[in-house]
Amino acid sequence: MKKYKPIKDRESIFHNIRGIDYHFNLWGNKDAVPIFYLHGWADSGSTFQFVVDSFKKNWRVIAPDFRGFGRSQHNKSSYWFPDYLADLNRIINIFSEKDPVTLIGHSMGGNVASMYAGIFPDDVKNLVNIEGFGLKESNPDNAPDNYHHWIEKQNCDQKFSEYKTFDELAEKLLKRNPKMSKDVAMFVANEWAMKHESGKIKLRADPFHKLPNAVQYRRNEAEACWSLIQANIIFIFGKNTNFKEQLDTMKNKERSSIFSNSQIVEIPDAGHMIHLENPETLASTIEDFLS
Repeated sequence: MKKYKPIKDRESIFHNIRGIDYHFNLWGNKDAVPIFYLHGWADSGSTFQFVVDSFKKNWRVIAPDFRGFGRSQHNKSSYWFPDYLADLNRIINIFSEKDPVTLIGHSMGGNVASMYAGIFPDDVKNLVNIEGFGLKESNPDNAPDNYHHWIEKQNCDQKFSEYKTFDELAEKLLKRNPKMSKDVAMFVANEWAMKHESGKIKLRADPFHKLPNAVQYRRNEAEACWSLIQANIIFIFGKNTNFKEQLDTMKNKERSSIFSNSQIVEIPDAGHMIHLENPETLASTIEDFLS
């Protein structure tokens, strides 16, 4: 299976962010105002390549690999959502001047970006939320069982699936994302995984990400952050998304209050992984919004 050949060159650098060696993917004009892209769970910043290649303008795009994903250092222990927010704050301070920034986030990265935009409303000018729906409100009565489950899992080895070849991983990606082309799937497979000394293909992501969260998701707290957003907002979702229920919640409840000033755009021929299945339309939508 042939691998996608990037059109625009990507620079790879590292910075120490709060004790973690963070990997950064950089594209575009170094003198331009930076755009920060935040990837989703088990993804990496490098797979934004297809959207960058589809941009008409030479944007300065900065896409970190979150701690424990891609080529960034692993915690080798539990991961905590607030760390992503604190990491982002440090990242912005390194790469940006004092002017408000543009944040683009997909899925988990969309949730990080949206909460950050409410926590630091004066620091974010534009917010592009791509399928960052948040989770359902949790039931506090479930806390004892949830903590018990988390503690039990600490004693279990966490592992991701392994593959014989990159082609095998690419085929799995194509089954999950049928709108993705074969060359894109092969590119993603090589970014998400690496060949181990044993000869097996193993994912770069830290298996500790598979641990359940000790603290249940508190949607009311997320909504309190969202309610303070002052940025220009666009909410983008795939027509074939498998998060229909979460989308309806966003469009109905929050549309009338928290995201009342946002644009909501549907991308055709794409599911949840829009940047992999229809990067051309996603790039055009983002550029129209930023313009």
